[in-house]
Amino acid sequence: MRKLKSAGPATIEPRDLTPREIVAELDRYIVGQNDAKRAVAIAIRNRWRRQHLPEEMRQEVSPKNILMIGPTGVGKTEIARRLAKLTGAPFIKVEATKYTEVGYYGRDVESMVRELVENAIGLVKAAERTKVESEATKRVEERLLDMLLKAKSDVPQDDEEFSRDREKMREMLRAELLEEEKVELTTEHKATPVLVGGMGMEGMDFGIQDLLDKLPLPKHTSRRELTVSQARQILLEQETDALLDPDKVNAAAVELAENVGIIFIDELDKIVASDTRGADVSRQGVQRDLLPIVEGTHIQSRYGQIRTDHVLFIAAGAFHKAKPSDLMPELQGRFPIRVELQDLTKDDFVRILKEPQNSLTKQYSALLKTEGVELEFGDDAIEALAEFAFRVNQTTQNIGARRLYTILERLLEDLSFEAPQMQMGKMDITASYVQEKLKTIAEDEDLSRYIL
Repeated sequence: MRKLKSAGPATIEPRDLTPREIVAELDRYIVGQNDAKRAVAIAIRNRWRRQHLPEEMRQEVSPKNILMIGPTGVGKTEIARRLAKLTGAPFIKVEATKYTEVGYYGRDVESMVRELVENAIGLVKAAERTKVESEATKRVEERLLDMLLKAKSDVPQDDEEFSRDREKMREMLRAELLEEEKVELTTEHKATPVLVGGMGMEGMDFGIQDLLDKLPLPKHTSRRELTVSQARQILLEQETDALLDPDKVNAAAVELAENVGIIFIDELDKIVASDTRGADVSRQGVQRDLLPIVEGTHIQSRYGQIRTDHVLFIAAGAFHKAKPSDLMPELQGRFPIRVELQDLTKDDFVRILKEPQNSLTKQYSALLKTEGVELEFGDDAIEALAEFAFRVNQTTQNIGARRLYTILERLLEDLSFEAPQMQMGKMDITASYVQEKLKTIAEDEDLSRYIL
C-alpha cells in the first residue's frame, strides 16, 4: 500500500497483503471460519485498490462494512484484532452496550472515533521514534556524561584534562561499565486537575478535556537518584519526544485513522430495541447516533475534524434473541457484507489445541517449563479434552473456544500448584489423566455449570 500523504515526514506504511496472504496469516492463529476470513481479507485488499484509483474516484469509493453473526467464543473479535495487527492499521474494539443515546448519562458514540485517532497517534509515534532513535541516543549519552561529570562542573569545558576524562568516561559508558553508577535526574510533570462530580476522564467531553490540557497548571519537579541504566530509559524517552514534531505526528495520525482505521463494534445485537421500557429506551437512540458515524460524517476532536467516510466498521453479535433485520433499516444497509460464523465442533477443538502458533497447550507447556516441568500432551489427551469441551458446551451455555480455558485450568490445577516443589522433569498428559481429573465434573451437569 502506498504511503499516506501527510503534513511532513511523519508517515506510516501499512503492510501490503493479498487476500490469500491475509487468510493464510489468520489461519496461523484462528481455526476455521473461512467465510469471515475471506470477507475481511477482501475488505482490506479493497483499501489497497482504492489507494491506486484516481483522486476523484478514490473519494467516491467507501469501504463495505462487515457484520459478523455468531455465538461467543468462535473467533469474531480475534479475527478483527489479528487483522489490524497484520496490516498495521489503527484499531479499537468497543462494545455497543457502553454507549447511550445523547442526553443520557454515559459515553457518547462519537468517542469511539476519538479513541481510534489516539490509537493512530501511538502507531505514528512508534514509527517516528525509530527514525530519531539514533540522534536521541547521542543526546542521551551527552546528558549522562554531564551527570557523571557533575563533580567536575567547575572545570572549563575546553580544559584538556576535563576532555580526556570525558572521553575516557564515554568509552566506559559505551562498554556498559557504568550501568550501576548513581546519577541525579530531575523530572517534571504537570499537576492533575481534580474533577468535581465523579466524572472520569473516559466519560469527559473532549472539549473539557482539551481545555484542561491547555490550562497553565503548575509543573512539579522532583529529583531522583537512579542508576545509569534506569536514567538512560527515562532520558531516551524525553529526548525522543523532544525530537518529534507533535503537529506533524497528529496530522499523519488523523490521516491514517481516516483512511485505514478499523473500528470493531461488538455486541451490536444488544442495542436492538424490544417491546419493553426502562433502560431499553436508549437502545434505538444509540442506533440513531451510530448511523451517521458509520455512514460517514465529521467528528470534532482536539486534533481537528475527523472524517469517518473511509473507516472500516466491523460489527459483531450473537443475535440469539434478535435478528439483524431487527436493527434500523438504515443501519442494516451500512453493513452490506454479512458472514455467519459456525459453532465449534469437536474437530475444531482438536485443531485449536494443536495447530495455532500459540495454542493453549503450547502456552501451558511454556509456563510450566519455567518451573522445570516439561508437559507433553498426547494426541489421545487432546482428543479427550476436545470431547469434554464440546460436550459441556452442548449441555450448558455454549461459550465456544473459551471453554478450553476453564477445562485446562481445572485439568492442570494440581500440577500448577505443586510445580515449584516437584522438579520432576517430563510429565505426560494422557487421556486417562484427563478422564481422572475431569470425568466426575463433566458427567454431573449441575456441577459442570458451576465449575466448567
